[in-house]
Amino acid sequence: MSEALVAGLELGGTKCLALLGRGQVICDRIVVPTTSPADTLGQLETQLRLWFQHEPFAAIGIGSFGPLALDRTRPDYGFITNTPKPGWADTEVAGRFGAAFGVPVGFETDVTAAALAEHRWGAAQGMTSSVYLTIGTGIGGGAIVNGRPLRGFLHPEMGHVRVRREAGDSFSGICPFHGDCLEGLASGPAIAARSGRRAQDIPSDDPVWRPVAGALAEIVAMLILTLSPERIAIGGGVGCGQPHLLSLIRARVATMLADYVADMDINALERIIDTPCLADQAGPLGTLALALAAIEETAGAG
Repeated sequence: MSEALVAGLELGGTKCLALLGRGQVICDRIVVPTTSPADTLGQLETQLRLWFQHEPFAAIGIGSFGPLALDRTRPDYGFITNTPKPGWADTEVAGRFGAAFGVPVGFETDVTAAALAEHRWGAAQGMTSSVYLTIGTGIGGGAIVNGRPLRGFLHPEMGHVRVRREAGDSFSGICPFHGDCLEGLASGPAIAARSGRRAQDIPSDDPVWRPVAGALAEIVAMLILTLSPERIAIGGGVGCGQPHLLSLIRARVATMLADYVADMDINALERIIDTPCLADQAGPLGTLALALAAIEETAGAG
């Protein structure tokens, strides 16, 4: 199954990718700017048609910015819903490409796609449950449970969880919806608003990292206690660009768990909380993983 030729689409806020691949080998890719849905999706469909005419692919995986409608029982399944990105609200995506090519389509958030790639080929291979948490311009998370993406009526929105704040942290937060949710407290723009500097320009011993690590440790401890993941891979521009941050998060998580979970000491947390193996390729490869999962789901249903 991993050798099936599949296509992937990664829809981002500023650019979109179309990929063709076998397993985790990307055979070809193009990048188009994210403008209007008609223009951007039209360019992506044109490229897929060129590839399909040369050699038909077996499925399409789509990892997209959200929010997304992922409940297959609802009429809006496969749509980007109430996104703040101008012009993209209520845009049909999965149904459009499924109808155009007549192949199975996997459709998830971009961060869930990355989580699936890490589960299939990266840091969470062979594990029952895992989480991919990205910290960058925003904060998002995808969870894999029993080998499948976790979702219900909504996909996980881990970045908008309200977390306890470090004692003395008076920063108001920048999230336009919630103020001091996790994204409002610890994303790249939040760090810049706190300090007046970009995250990459802040020394590792700067005091600003303490409340940031504290907020992130809150969500990590919560995930350990609720989803029991065997691996939490922390990626994104801030997550991968600040190696010292992982140590701070692990130490705070150990304090928060307070020996409640047996054998969950700092050594165990070093194994559980780590960086992704696939780095910045987790998202693109995640679209191929979604396509392969769609083939497997279709075969299982048949």
